[in-house]
Amino acid sequence: MSEELKREAAKAAMQEVKSGMRIGLGTGSTAKHFVDLLGAEVANGFECLCVPTSEVTAAQARSLNIPLTTLDEIDSLDVTVDGTDEIDEDLVLIKGGGGALLREKIVAAASGRMIVIADTSKRVPTLGKFALPIEVNKFGLQATRNLVAKVMAKFDAEGDLVLREKEESKPFETDGGHYILDASFGRISDAKALSTAMLSIPGVVQTGLFIGMCDKAYLASEDGVVTLGSA
Repeated sequence: MSEELKREAAKAAMQEVKSGMRIGLGTGSTAKHFVDLLGAEVANGFECLCVPTSEVTAAQARSLNIPLTTLDEIDSLDVTVDGTDEIDEDLVLIKGGGGALLREKIVAAASGRMIVIADTSKRVPTLGKFALPIEVNKFGLQATRNLVAKVMAKFDAEGDLVLREKEESKPFETDGGHYILDASFGRISDAKALSTAMLSIPGVVQTGLFIGMCDKAYLASEDGVVTLGSA
């Protein structure tokens, strides 16, 4: 049922895109449905130019003949459609479960609007149950990890800090060549202050906190699709 709900959310977001738009394509299981739907429209003559947020999404888009470009070739996008790991009532997000948080944030920041798609299980009163992904430079990893742990303690984190690994017990590496630390807070009381504190650490490249970036969310449940935001 979850995949069906993800697809329903993706269908709802299709109303946000019009032929001729420049579109950011998200990464993850829900965004994958949106790319599939967009590919079907492209096959029927829908015109667009898209920037993918990961190599996985780029490969999927190419297989569907969706025209791709980069933010070096165009400087802005009309809209980005992406999934999320958590979303609160203020449309603040935790993203990065798929490991593409840096590119996702770059693409979203270059977009006129960011539309989020998910099932309603991602809607939470307070962020933090899902571990916060923190993208870090490989150099000085342990020093960075120690500083991240200190910030976690300052913000009363309830869980552990772990280096994300692949199945072969090797560190997961992002498309940008970085590692990811997953920080379990349990509850994040001040997302903005936490983001500022984490980004002040020299080895931290970016965090999975998306603050003030999401304009609207389509959240699918068995009773239908709920819309958050009105932009």
